[in-house]
Amino acid sequence: MKIEPEILGWLEALLFASGEGLTAKEMANAVGLSVKETEDYLRCLSDSYEQPDRGLRLVCTEGIWQLSTKPALFPILSRWKQTDKNHGLSHAAFETLAIVAYRQPVTRVDIEAIRGVSSSSSIHVLLDRELIQEAGRKDAPGRPFYYKTTPQFLKALDMQDISELPDMASFEQDQES
Repeated sequence: MKIEPEILGWLEALLFASGEGLTAKEMANAVGLSVKETEDYLRCLSDSYEQPDRGLRLVCTEGIWQLSTKPALFPILSRWKQTDKNHGLSHAAFETLAIVAYRQPVTRVDIEAIRGVSSSSSIHVLLDRELIQEAGRKDAPGRPFYYKTTPQFLKALDMQDISELPDMASFEQDQES
């Protein structure tokens, strides 16, 4: 397939304008290509972002293509946004996020049973940061919410799928040694 630079520009513009990302099918409909042709163009566009002089990358998470800054540039962005002090996750939030990631879907009560302390504040922080989301309600008294990780969580960890998380057994072996 011959790559038309103009089409790469069209796709880049769509991705930039969307902010939240688009499926290959949505972009194919917009530019008048098949989904397969669009995916070929997206891979070509993704390859062009791999150059060291580029600050962006193209990621596909759960079928959604989105422009993102390269993870290596986080220190620069942190200084710019001054997130080092004001916007980092607390230890409690990281613990809560790990429990959600490995046990999802999980309720607040389940999280608190594992942590041994209240986790409401951490859950609210993770919801605000869009790292977790509500995933329905448990059929139990009070109908508590289930929580699961989001595509934003996957993107933050540079993962395509939750199956890429390290196996829990590796953590248990580290603790024993």
